[in-house]
Amino acid sequence: VILGGSIIFWFGLFATQNSSYLTIKKKEIQKEPEPLVLLFVGDIMLDRGVEFYIKKHNDWRWPFLQVSDMLSEADLVFGNLESPISDKGEVAGSIYSFRADPESIEGLVYAGFDVLSVSNNHSFDYGVEAFQDTLSRLKGQNLAYIGGAFSNDEDSLLIKEVDGTSIGFLAYTNSGSPSWQVTDSVPGISWIDDSNMEEILKDIQKKSNEVDFLVVSIHAGVEYQTEPNEFQKTFSRSAIDSGATFVIGHHPHVIQAIEQYRNGWIAYSLGNFIFDQPFSEDTMEGLMLKVEFEDKEVISVTPIEIKINEDFQAFIPNY
Repeated sequence: VILGGSIIFWFGLFATQNSSYLTIKKKEIQKEPEPLVLLFVGDIMLDRGVEFYIKKHNDWRWPFLQVSDMLSEADLVFGNLESPISDKGEVAGSIYSFRADPESIEGLVYAGFDVLSVSNNHSFDYGVEAFQDTLSRLKGQNLAYIGGAFSNDEDSLLIKEVDGTSIGFLAYTNSGSPSWQVTDSVPGISWIDDSNMEEILKDIQKKSNEVDFLVVSIHAGVEYQTEPNEFQKTFSRSAIDSGATFVIGHHPHVIQAIEQYRNGWIAYSLGNFIFDQPFSEDTMEGLMLKVEFEDKEVISVTPIEIKINEDFQAFIPNY
């Protein structure tokens, strides 16, 4: 009887101790809320040499295979789409005209892009028809586009809600042609120059009040120059003064400075992300800008080095 009682008592004690142990462990393993992570990258071009290696390896994901892990960890990923994605239209630009195979959109989806700017000097390389087709294809894959529209009826402000935080996106180009500006009846892009900058800055101020954070994308500057020009500096700083939190620049195809200006941050040029310009080291590298938010506050802004290998794949050294 004593032995039996002892056994019964031991099991009861074990159950009590084990219950307490489990309670403590649950508290220990309870995770603190993780910060929201946004990733910004530069120019993405999926034609020409990039397409050659995609088809050589028979994999539309090819350019992104070595960076997809990091991209997938972010809550939101943004890039500048430098090539229309279409099989329509006729070449309307120079010998440096791009038009990516419609299947290449598979790579963007695989890589985890959420928002793409279509406002740049290659938007109309194959005319209005290819540009409109690009917007349709992106929309069909739930890839949000900014800086371009089917007509003025579309709101230029894109809002993404991430865990209760609203992030707004606007995009403009100062490279290309003002004749590509979207109208009431013709698809086009959001053009900016000195003649309409004041109007655009007023719009930035208005739309910054509609979101927690506003990101402004700008395609401007001089190709292959490592210093921003006066237009880039004037517009970017004025955009921050008008309420933008981030100004994300591209077009020079090389890295330019990142600066904190008042309550915002400016990346004048993130350089190339996916491109086929092996004629210099500068054009075979870029930056990924990692931004972390917590409780609707920016807690870190971190540039991450990007390299492009000889097969035109982006990779992160030492990652």
